Amino acid sequence: MITVLTGDNSFELTRALDALVADFAGNAEKYDGSELELNQLPDLLMGGTLFASERMVVIKQLSENKRLWEVLPEWLGRISDEVHLVLVESKPDKRTRTYKELKKHVTVREFAAWSDRDVQKAEKWTVEEAKRQKIGLDAQSARLLVARIGMDQWQLFHALEKLVVLGTITPQIIEAVIEAAPAENVFNLLDAALRGDSDKVVGMINTLRRTQDPYMTFGLLAGQVFQLATLTVSDKSSAEIAKDIGAHPYALGKLASHANRFGRAGGKKLVALFADTDIAMKSTGIEPWLLIEKTLIKTASL
Repeated sequence: MITVLTGDNSFELTRALDALVADFAGNAEKYDGSELELNQLPDLLMGGTLFASERMVVIKQLSENKRLWEVLPEWLGRISDEVHLVLVESKPDKRTRTYKELKKHVTVREFAAWSDRDVQKAEKWTVEEAKRQKIGLDAQSARLLVARIGMDQWQLFHALEKLVVLGTITPQIIEAVIEAAPAENVFNLLDAALRGDSDKVVGMINTLRRTQDPYMTFGLLAGQVFQLATLTVSDKSSAEIAKDIGAHPYALGKLASHANRFGRAGGKKLVALFADTDIAMKSTGIEPWLLIEKTLIKTASL
């Protein structure tokens, strides 16, 4: 039997592998595929040993070993029924003959990393995982946790581990205990500018510049300005727009009030302002945090 676990969602992939290993009666043998030699394949794939009649052989990243990956199709029909071969491949080249042969003949389970289009899936998973960890977490709190942490399943999992000792969780507890991801901090920064609070903008930038990259920060700000501009020119609801552009509906909903206030004309001015800053960051020697601060203060005055 052969199982292939693949994809860039390392959390789900790890859980799937752990489940397979847990269901196996013996001890799984684990190997780094990049370090294997061709002469090791017969011992790995051709049946039981003196110590076990059935074996589970887990090989990670065999595709990094070009020679063995190329010859693997020749072994597919020769692997003993006593061996369950599990191949773990985070990013295999799907154009190779080996991957195509695996897709034809064996079980391939793919685990894709979540994007902002998977918000509902993330919120549902967070509620279910909280129950598994015996945490009282309702849908509203799960929505806030996902908005605060982002779509990284490992980060969501570790956040729940922090909350496990606190029993029933409220939004207030989440805000007090769980540190916001960079995107959430940047949203609060833009929100302060959109509300015209220049003093708060300056204070937040002084805090962010100690730990955050200015180019990443500006990229996140520009992305949120694009979302706000989209709201100003569309007649759809924020939830519908979030689905169309792959944005987080929670964050987009919070931008909706600003969009109504700015209108189309204000949205255009905001986009032009950030476009000018983008050019300045790429073409001048001005300190990037200074450009960001100047842009947000101008935003506050619009």
